[in-house]
Amino acid sequence: MKKTILACAVLTACSHAGADQGSLNISGFGSLGVAKSNTNEAQFVRYNQAEGIGDQARIGLDTNLGLQASYGFNERLSDTVQVLTRKNTSPTFTTDLTWAFLKYKATDELNVRVGRVALPVFMISDYQNVGYANTMMRPPVEMYAQAPIESGDGIDFNYQHALGDTTLNAQGVLGVSRGKLFLVSTGTVATYRAPVRGLSVSAEHGPLTLRAAWLGASMSSNDITPVNALAGTLRNAGFGQLGDDLAVSGKKMTFAAVGATLDWNKLLLQAEYGQRRAKDKVYIPDTNSWYAMAGYRIGKVLPYYTHAVAKSAGTSITLPAGFPASGALSGAVRGALTASEQSSDTLGVRWDFTKSIDLKVQVDRVHPHQRNGMLIYAPAAGLQRSVTVAAASLDFVF
Repeated sequence: MKKTILACAVLTACSHAGADQGSLNISGFGSLGVAKSNTNEAQFVRYNQAEGIGDQARIGLDTNLGLQASYGFNERLSDTVQVLTRKNTSPTFTTDLTWAFLKYKATDELNVRVGRVALPVFMISDYQNVGYANTMMRPPVEMYAQAPIESGDGIDFNYQHALGDTTLNAQGVLGVSRGKLFLVSTGTVATYRAPVRGLSVSAEHGPLTLRAAWLGASMSSNDITPVNALAGTLRNAGFGQLGDDLAVSGKKMTFAAVGATLDWNKLLLQAEYGQRRAKDKVYIPDTNSWYAMAGYRIGKVLPYYTHAVAKSAGTSITLPAGFPASGALSGAVRGALTASEQSSDTLGVRWDFTKSIDLKVQVDRVHPHQRNGMLIYAPAAGLQRSVTVAAASLDFVF
């Protein structure tokens, strides 16, 4: 956690500190990365990206730039705005407003924020886009693709309490998330709206941090073209209820995760396990995902290894009696209900060669198991082999 603490100290909103009274603080972060794979049959991406990398070296996978401004009106009230430029659901670099909130310091232990905030889904949700704050070059896609909602507009609280040598933290959020989702099957983008509520709790004791989180969302989208077309075909074929079940129209979804980090002397361990579940009938399949990382510091150099897995946990939809067991319609429905499964092995090294800048070199061996895993633009018949991705990046904060 040492580099995380330093990055959060630079990025004041990450530590919820805000700006001093009457002062404007400007900070930022960024990564300049280049990556290539050993195939052009499919593209490797971060979650929710419309363009990835193939057998030609490109900078779009891991490159980003974030700028942040915080102003303190008085000792209790401050505001923070953050914008982030990256490649996400567009094949070109775009800039999004990622944070924009007013923060009220109710007590020394309790802060309340109103506006756009990061949703407390994962261990590194607050700083997942800050390369310098993370050991790995990018969050494991097997975990982070399961809940691609990053921010919400509403209200949240952050509570911190010291209990002896242990620090307890809690964050709760209530609001609405709006954004875009890249649809791999058609190469198009759909918009969504999702009222959200969430809670995360953590405990820090010396080098050990334990965390648990839960997020609930009611997902709605009226422009997921392949699902809408399939639902229409089902209605015409006499399976209207099944068509309604597939649609993303106010369907309740949950994501729960537990994680732990141990940063002890030269040893660094980090692991996280998550479950996505549909509480209403919807085409989005249930999944289980996890990753584990181990690293060991040798001076300013930190080599690390990560193994990550995403697996299906079933579906909320039961096919009706009389539904065909084979044929084009059956294949389309069963395909839509099938989760993407993937595992990966990552070997990398981080070198903190100067103040506030690191160099990372990382190699991922990606093993798609079902529906081409999280790779995009793969052959319709499926990718029959693993993919190797090599990358390097310079990460910085200022």
